[in-house]
Amino acid sequence: MQADTPDTQTYDVEAVNTAGRRQPLYAPRKKIFPKRASGQFRRFKWLVMLITLGIYYVTPWLRWDRGPFAPDQAVLVDLANRRFYFFFIEIWPQEFYYVAGMLVMAGIGLFLVTSTVGRAWCGYACPQTVWVDLFLAVERAIEGDRNARIKLDAAPWSADKLVKRTFKHATWLIIGVLTGGAWIFYFADAPTLLGDVVSLQAPPVAYATIALLTATTYTFGGLLREQVCTYMCPWPRIQGAMLDEHSLTVTYNDWRGEPRTRHAKKAIAEGKPVGDCVDCNACVVVCPMGIDIRDGQQLECITCALCIDACDDVMTRLGKERGLISYATLSDYNRNMQLATAGGRAVQPSRVRDAGTGRLVEAIKRTDWRSIVRPRTIVYFVGWAAIGLAMLTALALRSPLSVNVLHDRNPLYVELRDGSVRNGFDVKVLNMAPEPREVVLRLEGLPGSTLALAEGEAEAADRLSFTLEPDKVLPVRLYVRVAPEALPAAKTNFHIVVADEAAGITRNVETTFDVPEKRK
Repeated sequence: MQADTPDTQTYDVEAVNTAGRRQPLYAPRKKIFPKRASGQFRRFKWLVMLITLGIYYVTPWLRWDRGPFAPDQAVLVDLANRRFYFFFIEIWPQEFYYVAGMLVMAGIGLFLVTSTVGRAWCGYACPQTVWVDLFLAVERAIEGDRNARIKLDAAPWSADKLVKRTFKHATWLIIGVLTGGAWIFYFADAPTLLGDVVSLQAPPVAYATIALLTATTYTFGGLLREQVCTYMCPWPRIQGAMLDEHSLTVTYNDWRGEPRTRHAKKAIAEGKPVGDCVDCNACVVVCPMGIDIRDGQQLECITCALCIDACDDVMTRLGKERGLISYATLSDYNRNMQLATAGGRAVQPSRVRDAGTGRLVEAIKRTDWRSIVRPRTIVYFVGWAAIGLAMLTALALRSPLSVNVLHDRNPLYVELRDGSVRNGFDVKVLNMAPEPREVVLRLEGLPGSTLALAEGEAEAADRLSFTLEPDKVLPVRLYVRVAPEALPAAKTNFHIVVADEAAGITRNVETTFDVPEKRK
């Protein structure tokens, strides 16, 4: 490590993943030891990690009162009863289109974020990034920052190294166990399942899930790290189709950074052009992906912006404007490069910096929020919002009572001895409320008809009464009979009506009543 000025340190580091010199697919992995960064983007990443991990670990323990007939866990995927509970929302199997809608919203949201701010999902909120950040924090706390970790890695095995490595990997495994444990709590009552897991009375699938997620969390977050993003995840390749010249990406502004030099004072004294980059490698040493952002856009870059924090810190100590590395659009970058090169290939620092004040000239295009508001992002946002609004409207308007009717196919009808005709129906009445419900079933549009249950010897009536259990389906085998004098001349349509008269809720299904061919 050399010092060019009292305010700047130069790091002896080489990018592991270099745009112009990529490693073979089966080459041994070169370890990356990222230095801890500090700045606004690092603080934002800590905040996102705290929020996302808090949501993941805490959510299964939140309670939501749905009454005595429904579970009180706020978020629950009840596979046994085929229900999905999300606070005040309850999704039934036949309403899976809501889940499909949420997946579509997630996809469109990812397109929106990527076309707007690049791979911000990858850099801040992706589970791989969040858990790698957590594992790196544990590693730094136990083994020290970058130089200490490099020294420990290269040192021969000793008692100190064995203790630190054992403690680190044990902590990683505990995090993996907690990750797998939190996941299974989404599928059963969390306090009850925790007691069963601890007392070894939980189902085998619970222990298998914990073991699997422990292994994947430990492996992906602790051992593979950046290799998951580079080789296993398809999104770095897909994102190329999502970006355009107006998308914000982490950019090295070489129009003001070049020509770079570690000895700026000497170069200036010799009359050579000097850019703002002092080639200190601070941006490389903090990168968790092991790249040099000065090589340009690379598929390994997750736009975590830690290089921005590192570079801004150097620029501040040198008394220069921040933003040598910044979020910028390709359009603004090209415009500034045109200004800096005057249409040529070599950057001329004098064209972008005022000789008198030393400040950047006013002609420099600075990226602002208006660059992300454009037809493409508006279309994505409108589509995303429209799907969300449609699902919210459907949820608000859906009835807690549902009826399905299936007419017998064989036979379509039965002629009785007294000349009347009977049709059979399978009726399913669904009570989607977490409370009992009293309903009546009647017919409309079929004069002279009566109802009777297939089971038992109940007398025919013009209406039947039922008590629906909370969150249950009541199957009813129903006979509809029409007296001889009231038989229609041909097959006719009518309605089977189910009504909760106390709540004022009515549902009806149109079906047909079949008669013998001789009456047509």
